[in-house]
Amino acid sequence: MVSAMKKGKAIKIIAIFGMMVYIMAHHAERGGEGDFRYGDSLDRETITMAGSTSMEKLANALAESFMEKYPDVTVNAEFTGSSAGIESMLAGTVHIGNTSRTLSEQEKTAGAVENIVALEGIAVITDTSNIVTSLTREQLTDIYAGRIRNWREIGGENKPIVVIGREAGSGTRETFERLLGLEYKCAYANELDSTGAVMARAASIPGAIGYVSRDVLDDTVQVLAIDGFKPTDNNILEGSYPLSRPLIMATKGQISTQETAVKKLFDYLRSEEGRRLIESVGLIAPESGVMQ
Repeated sequence: MVSAMKKGKAIKIIAIFGMMVYIMAHHAERGGEGDFRYGDSLDRETITMAGSTSMEKLANALAESFMEKYPDVTVNAEFTGSSAGIESMLAGTVHIGNTSRTLSEQEKTAGAVENIVALEGIAVITDTSNIVTSLTREQLTDIYAGRIRNWREIGGENKPIVVIGREAGSGTRETFERLLGLEYKCAYANELDSTGAVMARAASIPGAIGYVSRDVLDDTVQVLAIDGFKPTDNNILEGSYPLSRPLIMATKGQISTQETAVKKLFDYLRSEEGRRLIESVGLIAPESGVMQ
């Protein structure tokens, strides 16, 4: 019995020794690289982000492109809404909180840092049969405040206006209401939980009006000019279009204090390749790269 136990220990020692020899030999074959560790294939770095549904297209494109360039890093993105994303980032459950609104003073005091990665316009949309193609800022405000209730009042057909918006906690909603001075004052008929849902509802209901991120626009809806300006790149950069905003990838603390993989992600966004990626999804890259 004792002999068998000794024999078993000897076999284990030989196996461990053999494994060490294999690792050393493999290390030598790789030219003595200092980053090899046993189990490296399981030690992939992971970046997690959560937040704005308006940033879904950007986040997905970024994750795919970055992982292709850096196959040792996994990027996971969830789309829970801007406020929920910031909460998760501050709680430490994700690295990055994606938000389509600016940070509140309370969030900044808690350690959140604004990293502006793109600029975009909030587009005001209707169904394609609507004969109204332009609104003044005042008319838009009156529609969402419930003071204008029929398209006939602003040169359209005799048709009730169906006011569509996003749910509470949406960065798009908070920015839209703030820009129009309508915080907590909008008379919504429908409050929907995603950008795609607003697009679908506005496209399918005659008389509907809604607001969405510019990058999701397609030919199922009509985009209205506001004060005579459409949400084009030039109009947004020049400040002519009144409903523009930054898109933010917030971190807890400065970028320089983040984990290596996270810093690498922001370096990628600052690069020319990153700028092309941002523009490829219909957004505007800041002239100076990521801004804080």
